[in-house]
Amino acid sequence: MAHSKPHLPSKTCAVCGRPFTWRKKWAACWEQVRYCSKACQQRRRPTAHAEG
Repeated sequence: MAHSKPHLPSKTCAVCGRPFTWRKKWAACWEQVRYCSKACQQRRRPTAHAEG
């Protein structure tokens, strides 16, 4: 039987739009977490570089 954890906070991924829940590894930096996975973090829109 799966263990349910309804009390954990959740956010929506800035790239894929899927909801994701708090993880223990994010305890110290939960406010800064924006992506659900490393794959989404790598797919984020690259920053514009000034050419020139």
